Amino acid sequence: MRLIAVVAVTAALVTVPPAGAATTVYEAERATRTQAVVESNHAGFTGSGFVNLNNVKGSAVEFTVTAAVAGEHRLVLRYANGTAVDRPMEVNGAATSFPGTGAWTTWATRTVTARLVKGVNAVRVVSTTADGGPNLDSLVVDNGIVAPTPSDWSTAVVDATIARRPATSLGLGYTDALFLYGTHLVHERTGDPRYLAYLKAWGDAKVKPDGSTGSAYDNLDSMLVGNVFLVLARETGEARYTLAATRIRQRLATYPRTSDGGFLHNTAFTGQLWADGAFMAQPFVARYGAQVGDGAWAFDEATRQLITYFGHLRSPDGMLLHAYDETRGQSWADPVTGTSPEVWCRAVGWFGMATVDVLDVLPATHPNRAALVGIVRSLADGYRRWQDPVSGRWFQLPTKPGLAGNWTETSCSSMYTFVVSRAVSRGYVDASYEPVAAKGYQGVLARTSVGSDGRAQISEIVVGTNVGNERYYLDRPREVNDFHGVGAFLVMNEEVAHGRPIG
Repeated sequence: MRLIAVVAVTAALVTVPPAGAATTVYEAERATRTQAVVESNHAGFTGSGFVNLNNVKGSAVEFTVTAAVAGEHRLVLRYANGTAVDRPMEVNGAATSFPGTGAWTTWATRTVTARLVKGVNAVRVVSTTADGGPNLDSLVVDNGIVAPTPSDWSTAVVDATIARRPATSLGLGYTDALFLYGTHLVHERTGDPRYLAYLKAWGDAKVKPDGSTGSAYDNLDSMLVGNVFLVLARETGEARYTLAATRIRQRLATYPRTSDGGFLHNTAFTGQLWADGAFMAQPFVARYGAQVGDGAWAFDEATRQLITYFGHLRSPDGMLLHAYDETRGQSWADPVTGTSPEVWCRAVGWFGMATVDVLDVLPATHPNRAALVGIVRSLADGYRRWQDPVSGRWFQLPTKPGLAGNWTETSCSSMYTFVVSRAVSRGYVDASYEPVAAKGYQGVLARTSVGSDGRAQISEIVVGTNVGNERYYLDRPREVNDFHGVGAFLVMNEEVAHGRPIG
């Protein structure tokens, strides 16, 4: 069955309710407390504080909520549990787990369904063990009116982001560039002139007639924007965008490398290759060669970089370690291999997307093509092996699914889903991988919703992340609508929902 047909069953377009109609937020510090205190010593809470429940059975918080209609309502409790032990509670009598979040500054949510009467109700949350409950930040209650599901999640996400972020507020950074490239993909399919106008408004503000932008392009992250320059060069015919892209090409001619030719992640990071850096530069390099006419250099360079990175970062579990330091000078570098200790979810996603993007541009006769297809197959095997069978998503530390405090992350789940779907559609892997992409897609959609402002939103996206140890990755903050996740979602959704159907 086509996956898109399954999605469409519940995707009828309906009128979006006015802002504030879908949910009501109740701050825990305003609720009635039993054996609990209000504190504000852990960052990340909303309102003026949070409730710290005493470590005793029976410590409780009781919210007074008003329901617009009688019936089943979703109750979403925002909490933090800095321990590795579940702190279960009863929510109006329903047993609910509150597993560890990794740190008291890392906030998560638990959702239960409860029947409420029209008017005033009590929602009582009670600790059921001697450990007490987690720290409670807030309760969100829907009012019984089901939020609409857009018929086209890509346009819903782009429209919501445009409404929140005017084009001129975006910069040249890689996350903004990823969203802009995703917007281009949606424009390419829909032809909606508003999306091209948004891209042009950004370009008018950021790129001067001579192609200069003020960037020295001293790190690979700064080069992802070159993809948007190439798009605008095609769409507008304006020379400044080709000139802007050419500045990046010229910078790469003198850009520092490792001893075996890999582009450094950052000119200040001597000897370091990061898996995420592959996506920041190599698809642009290949596209530049195809569009501007420098293919002989571009195709050799892009493929050589991917092969070099893969050789250093490949791990025996089918994934990639985050980084490599040939000097062994970094605290995270293994003294023998030079690699960092952890497989980080999004880094492996960036690399997978880079490889399939380069393959899409690479001539069929290129001598390195088979090697890149082999890389895709290796990663697809890793993605399949480490997919969470319950949610369909992948964990922040994907090869440690049982680790206390580990959690499924949305941006990398979008990336893995995209790579597997593209690999199936291009014939790099066989149809047995389709269920991986189908389940991943549903897992990401479960994190995609219409918020109380009537706009699309995407949750549980990890913010920008450096190389670190296990605890560092688990403690990274999670955001709603962070551009890492918004951009990755658009790339994935255009492939899965609007490209070749899967499943």
